Amino acid sequence: MADETVILQKADMLATITLNRPQVNNAFDYPMMERMDEVINDVSQDENVRVVIITGAGKAFCAGGDVSYLGTLIENRAAFARTIIGDVVRRSGNMPTVVLKIRNMMKPVVAAVNGVAAGGGMGLALACDMRIVSDKARFSTIFIKRGVIPDCAATYNLPRLVGMARACELALTGKIITAAEAERIGLVNRVVPHEDLMEAARELASEIAANPPLAVGMAKAALYRGMIETDMSAQMDYENYTQNALMGTEDFQEGINSFMEKREPIFRGK
Repeated sequence: MADETVILQKADMLATITLNRPQVNNAFDYPMMERMDEVINDVSQDENVRVVIITGAGKAFCAGGDVSYLGTLIENRAAFARTIIGDVVRRSGNMPTVVLKIRNMMKPVVAAVNGVAAGGGMGLALACDMRIVSDKARFSTIFIKRGVIPDCAATYNLPRLVGMARACELALTGKIITAAEAERIGLVNRVVPHEDLMEAARELASEIAANPPLAVGMAKAALYRGMIETDMSAQMDYENYTQNALMGTEDFQEGINSFMEKREPIFRGK
């Protein structure tokens, strides 16, 4: 597994995805993007996986695009446009597609940010539903320093997480912020000592995984829908529709039975 660009491990209803190019701070090239796309498809379809954790090997989470790789693409501008910008979201095997699949997946995704998350790596972390980060983590949109704009949905997610003024400051300066600052402005859920990172991420993931997966997936979908829905009445209609569907599941009945019987529920995703 040492030579795989992305490592996938599954245990106890959790899938851990490790970006594995530590020699370049887990910066992604096209083969790594293709592999990431395959892994996301795998965990999305695996009924035994309830929560996904994404982290990085070595000292970094992800430094974004591999600059040396991008330099070769610039020599062929058509290939560059197809791979990095333009209509990339219509193709498979690239980071924008991975970001979309993470957001649309009916499973929570936790970023365990172990070090620097820059450029597209920060975009990937922001696309996850929650972020548990090491006290050694650092964040930067960095794109402006390369003459381009943030991608991987960072311009969508960043202002929704920290507000427009702070998003503008981060995107237009390309400044690096610490884990503590990221927590202060609401960019991350929690900062933990570096050595406790994966334990904390797994603890959160396991707590979620113990809940009924159908309800968890639909709650995730409802929250993101509510973030962009402008009509509160329409959102409540969606909630009622979803509630009615979930009340017909075995897990709903198990939730009621376990409460009445004063025991811990066992949810089976049915």
